[in-house]
Amino acid sequence: MRRRGALAVGLVVVCALVTGCGPDLSGSRVRIAAGLDGGVYDKLAEPLADAWAAELDSARPEVQETQGSPDNIGRVRAGKADVAFVAADVATEHTAGLAALARVHDDYLHVIVRADSPITSFAQLRGRKVAIGSPDSGVEFLSKQLLKVSGLTGAIDRRNLGLTEALPALENRQIDAVIWSGGVPTPSITERVRTVGLRLLDITDLADALRATSPVYRTATIPVTAYNLKAPVTTLVLPNFLVVPASMSDDLAEALVRGLFDARGALAKAAGAALSIDIHPAIETAPLPLHPGALRYFRSLKD
Repeated sequence: MRRRGALAVGLVVVCALVTGCGPDLSGSRVRIAAGLDGGVYDKLAEPLADAWAAELDSARPEVQETQGSPDNIGRVRAGKADVAFVAADVATEHTAGLAALARVHDDYLHVIVRADSPITSFAQLRGRKVAIGSPDSGVEFLSKQLLKVSGLTGAIDRRNLGLTEALPALENRQIDAVIWSGGVPTPSITERVRTVGLRLLDITDLADALRATSPVYRTATIPVTAYNLKAPVTTLVLPNFLVVPASMSDDLAEALVRGLFDARGALAKAAGAALSIDIHPAIETAPLPLHPGALRYFRSLKD
């Protein structure tokens, strides 16, 4: 009996030292709720799916085209997706039964007008045509918060347009402004700054009221160099999380986080926003708790 016990202990030790001797996750099914085709979520989801297929030694995860954060979190809650990219303000509204794998990147609020527009403040959007994001998107969610604190809910002509549709409409004077949340710089905005001429509205007067609506909002500055601005613009910065069901196994969650950080190079090539993915801010997912498997991964880095 002693020999058998010693042999069992020895096998455990050997297994721990041999690469690939961990839990078998090869049959794991992973479905990723991403976003609109060509958006940042979608651009990050594709290389992440490749990385996770290799990490799990499993079939390539399904990447689902969605409307954005509210749609994504609804899919996870309904069991239609296993991992979702979700803006932190949307995640805050739906914490029950959910956990975060990591904070992945930050988005910046943009309120965009033409350079030749007479509009110089958010209050001057009253009565104007304003693109507020695609239906059921994170941009729409943030836009509604912005309109609420500014007292403009119901006072503008709201257009449910994503950035791809909104920028040409702004260029052709079909709308007066675009509300957008994304990386800095956002390439399609940079392009039209050069060809059409655009400006960003400063929201210093609304920042405190917006921060009061959610603990995840922080004040930030978009520098002059980002879009050849005449002066820095005060705005809000909003984190994004990878969200999973709290019921996901610890082993799978840990493997997904490991795959995420192993793939940072590929992610950065796909979207510049991924350059901000880093171990230290990744654990800052409050008020959504870190999944125990994710926490196990981060703690392992300190050993």
